[in-house]
Amino acid sequence: MTPSKPRVIRGRGGKARRARLNTRIAPVIPGTRPELAAIEASIRAERGGIPLIYQVLLNSAPLADGWEKMLTAVRNRNSLPAALREMVIIRVAVLNRAPYELEAHRPVALSCGVTEAKIEGLRLPQPGVGFSPLERAVLALTDAMTREVQIEDALFEPLRAHFDARSLVELVATIAAYNMVSRFLEALRIGH
Repeated sequence: MTPSKPRVIRGRGGKARRARLNTRIAPVIPGTRPELAAIEASIRAERGGIPLIYQVLLNSAPLADGWEKMLTAVRNRNSLPAALREMVIIRVAVLNRAPYELEAHRPVALSCGVTEAKIEGLRLPQPGVGFSPLERAVLALTDAMTREVQIEDALFEPLRAHFDARSLVELVATIAAYNMVSRFLEALRIGH
């Protein structure tokens, strides 16, 4: 596939940026398909615009709608501390070599209080220095779920001292959901 010409893409908060579209599936230009108006409005309400990943997802209205609802719940309606959630998301992006996801969440992480030093630490093969024991335990779970899928009880059980059942479900769902996001992005070359 030959790279397409750069065009303006609206990202988080409606910010415009130039991007080379080299996606394997052409994005749907927002506003060009009337039957998608309600889904587009829902995405705009939650995201402040229609990011490139959603423009590609709009090729399947049911998936775009379901994806938006699920990822909004995972990201905006869960009980995890925002900084911890964003560290998990960035770590998944690093492990899956998904730069678009990492760069999309870097400013969110910074706004949630994650330091540049921690963001750089998430890029290391084994994050350690500068992270609290809880953060290291959560990142170990993230690594295991992303790399091996199955996890040992010895890795999971210590988290029970810090999280109730709801938060544990939301932690695991966050790791799983952002593995889905990064794999979707990379398979379809979104943001390349």
